[in-house]
Amino acid sequence: MDKYSYEKSSAWLQRAEKVLAGGVSSEFRKYNHPHAIFYTKGKGSHVYDVDGNDYLDFTLSQGPLILGHSHPKVLQAINEYSEQGQLFAGQHIKEVELAEKLNSLIPSAELMRFCLDGSTAVHTALRVARAKTKRKKFLRFEGHYHGWLDNVAWGYAAPAADALGSREHPVVFPWSEGLPENAKEEFILLPWNDLELLRKVVTEHFNDIAAIITEPVMCNNGCIPPKEGFLQGLREICSQFGIALIFDEVITGFRLGLGGAQQYFGIIPDLAIFAKAMGSGYPISAIVGKKEWMQLIEKAKVIHAGTMNSGNATVAASLATIEVLEKEDPYERMFCYGEKLKKGLQQAAVEAGQNLLVQGVGPIVHSGFTQLSQVNDYRDTFSYDKVKLGQLIAGLHNRGVRVIGRGLWYISAAHTEKEIDVAINTATEVLQEMKR
Repeated sequence: MDKYSYEKSSAWLQRAEKVLAGGVSSEFRKYNHPHAIFYTKGKGSHVYDVDGNDYLDFTLSQGPLILGHSHPKVLQAINEYSEQGQLFAGQHIKEVELAEKLNSLIPSAELMRFCLDGSTAVHTALRVARAKTKRKKFLRFEGHYHGWLDNVAWGYAAPAADALGSREHPVVFPWSEGLPENAKEEFILLPWNDLELLRKVVTEHFNDIAAIITEPVMCNNGCIPPKEGFLQGLREICSQFGIALIFDEVITGFRLGLGGAQQYFGIIPDLAIFAKAMGSGYPISAIVGKKEWMQLIEKAKVIHAGTMNSGNATVAASLATIEVLEKEDPYERMFCYGEKLKKGLQQAAVEAGQNLLVQGVGPIVHSGFTQLSQVNDYRDTFSYDKVKLGQLIAGLHNRGVRVIGRGLWYISAAHTEKEIDVAINTATEVLQEMKR
């Protein structure tokens, strides 16, 4: 099969590198195949680039396009409401309507505030937790992503498994140069999915811990589900010691259900972060939580502000997205497609003699090459063969199937069963080629 051409994207990248640092506006965009790609249009489950290549898209702009690209009802709502004004820097009616909708759908959303992105919402939640508990630190987990700001840009990545240190005393690596050394003193870092170790550490240090923050599914590294009882254990530990349990639902929110992972797993956190998928990719996020925690913002004891918060277009996009999700209720179908994709990829790997592990929850799927039968935490992800994964991702991309470079597949309401079959058949071709 002829490979896709990327000549025009390459030319645009060279032009971009003269004015954009690295030629991109987000670091992750560098790592597309074979380099940063320039796109021209997205529609439904497909996206198109400047070279005219058509991709069946499972990246969905790093996840938020729960309805697929350019859903007509979302675009119509944005256009109509934007005609009334683009930004008031004041309250407007649809903002209240969106808050009321989230209040009715999300178990922990007794009160909320809107922000622009997940990073600012995460920092608001941590500020609330510190203010209420009068404690200084938060506890987080290796490999979990909570934004790129200083006090969470540690412990997300490490150079090698043997550099991580012991499970009880992990070595904390900075994700970027330029981080203030004292920022790593704000948190305690532990491996995920280890409830016994967590309980031991919290029991010893609870007087210092204001919050425990976690992805309810470890989507950013390996799409790892929580072990049975782990999230329940987190809830019990936080309740016992007066610690805020914070769910970072930037990815799981609206993707595992309208009530997020907290509804799916039946575990209600004290505070939670929702973003991306709420507005079909438009810049909006929300910190939601129980009133006993959120009242610190309500009473202005904790300051939260932002001129761009709850802008007209983003709120309209969110209301329209949720309305479509409620009316069409695509979740059973998306979960079925996710299961079909997992089984299809696994079977294709077996037939090709490849050690591909496929796991995830519902419409969030991860594929990686490892000898392990299951990956349970960030340390396990070092068993993945990055070279073979790169070959798989490149082979898929050259055949018109776009998957996130770290092996993550997102399924949207726009995908069809036939397209899942196309993805499986394409992966089968690539895996057989890798075998040869």
